[in-house]
Amino acid sequence: MKIKDIRLLPLFGETPDGGWDDAFSDRERNLMTLVEIITDEGVTGLGSAYTSEALVAGALAVVRPFLYGASALDPAAVSETLHQQTFWQGRGGSVTHAISGIDIALWDIFGKVTEQPISRLLGGRYREQVKPYGSLLMTDTPEMVEQLQAAMACGFRAFKIGWGPFGRKDRGTDEAIVKAARDTIGPGLELMVDAGGSDAFWPHGYKWALNTSKMLADYDVTWFEEALRPDDIDGYVKLREQSPVPISSCEVLTRRQSFIEWIERGAVDYIQPDVTKVGGLSEEHRIGQYADDHAIVMVPHGWNTAVGLAADLQLVAAAANAPWVEYITPAPYIEDIFAEPLTMDDNGMLAIPDRPGLGFDWNPDGIARHTGGMALTPSTK
Repeated sequence: MKIKDIRLLPLFGETPDGGWDDAFSDRERNLMTLVEIITDEGVTGLGSAYTSEALVAGALAVVRPFLYGASALDPAAVSETLHQQTFWQGRGGSVTHAISGIDIALWDIFGKVTEQPISRLLGGRYREQVKPYGSLLMTDTPEMVEQLQAAMACGFRAFKIGWGPFGRKDRGTDEAIVKAARDTIGPGLELMVDAGGSDAFWPHGYKWALNTSKMLADYDVTWFEEALRPDDIDGYVKLREQSPVPISSCEVLTRRQSFIEWIERGAVDYIQPDVTKVGGLSEEHRIGQYADDHAIVMVPHGWNTAVGLAADLQLVAAAANAPWVEYITPAPYIEDIFAEPLTMDDNGMLAIPDRPGLGFDWNPDGIARHTGGMALTPSTK
């Protein structure tokens, strides 16, 4: 079975707020792209890339000689070939983001053809359900309280609040936000805090992060995310050693090689690769296994799409060291793209599909709504 064609379905109009300059909110721009692979036998697979259609299209022009006609049943081998052949053409940047979407789609095809969930093809399932944490942007306290209450009503029992005014006004504001969140969800549920240190021109360094971590410990925060700029590995090593709460980061890194030093130096307690930018399922699974060898928890970064979430669910099923999955709420690129709404049990746990491939059906109306009328190609499996 060979790769015959690739289609790009750009997602427009509902990119989640947070971390984007207003210049990116123009309707003519898009920041996430679905990637569909079509085989010569009519089986199709769907992936997701954390970048614009224009950059994915440019990357496809680069990798086309190594992709079209390649086996559609060897995702890890095909993806590694693309990585190896692009050392001089966008390595680690938008080309790697594009390979992410390609890789996810190839695993989806492989699962459909073998009639197995991707997690089993990755080596086996450690779990049949996982705890999703509702991921929300920080806002003024009354609005954030309402959003947390709505997330609780949806069944979430773990919550991450991030970005917004945190670390951008004053210490009193930071603590007031965290206190309001803890008071809202109560003492028994997990609360995570994301400073958003990958924001443009992040102003804080190690001492701010250490002092803030001590404040967060007073509110039983499960982890402190992106407290420093994303390249400050020395700062993270010190912070992890001194912080009273676990430290997480690495969502902006791409390629497994970029994670080696972070893992070996013990820069984080929880490592957060994003399957739609790091190189796909093949790459992230290897990162997770290496992190596990160093007693580091993997928490997939999931601020992307329904396809990214579906891939994350298969990843955490196949990882012994992955007890959570990120779930943006609310998020049209998630809720509108799944054919059926995802539901949690009374303990806030989400079942991991054991159907072939990614394990989900997609909503044609939702895809059309967010792509300007495009539709997926019918698949023979």
